[in-house]
Amino acid sequence: MGRAYQNRKDSMAKTSDAKARVYSKYGREIYVVAKSGGLDPTGNLALRSLIDRAKKDQVPTHVIDKAIEKAKGGAGENFELARYEGYGPGNCMVIIECLTDNPNRTFGDVRLCFTKTKTKIGTQGAVSHMFDHLTILRFGGHDEEAVLDTLLMSDVDVIDIENEDGMLTVFAPHTESFKAKNALSEAFGEIDYEVDEVQFIAQNTAPLGNDDDRAMFERFMDMLNDLDDVQNIYHSVETE
Repeated sequence: MGRAYQNRKDSMAKTSDAKARVYSKYGREIYVVAKSGGLDPTGNLALRSLIDRAKKDQVPTHVIDKAIEKAKGGAGENFELARYEGYGPGNCMVIIECLTDNPNRTFGDVRLCFTKTKTKIGTQGAVSHMFDHLTILRFGGHDEEAVLDTLLMSDVDVIDIENEDGMLTVFAPHTESFKAKNALSEAFGEIDYEVDEVQFIAQNTAPLGNDDDRAMFERFMDMLNDLDDVQNIYHSVETE
């Protein structure tokens, strides 16, 4: 079946309140990336990829422009990456990535989600060794061998390529994102990526054992997604 990665589109919110939270998360991430790497998407490839992903997820242009304009001012919030790990419902493994201007507050909020679902937050490294930190590039195409040859000729450390339903998905170490995209664009021209993300992917996934665990897992995920500081959640639950 292939590697179980979690495309952000799969969890796009349906209600207006939930959509507003999605826009806020993108706005915060765009602000941080623009402030740290430059306002011009041409020179800041991380920003360009993020903007493309936001547009695919139907984030309004004014939200994107506002975040970049805010970064242009220089001053403002100083967000930093915070990553938490632990064991969720059914003893599943969970990694939670946050952007926060107050790590103590964020840690307390995340820990409360674990506490209220009778699960356990762990120390750094508690479960991350059971995940692969990968670049994921998914785009239309059939010639798997040509793509693999192109990447290998550019010294990209390709971990895997999947070919399914007219789509190719390239998996490479998270540090190889720029090199991989640059090699592909030089060989094949401009590519419209359906997925262009860096994710933690569980090395092994398993379904939750019973209805109680599944209900508690949904509650756990809802609580985390309701936190403004939470950007991404990765887990080892087999959802299909």
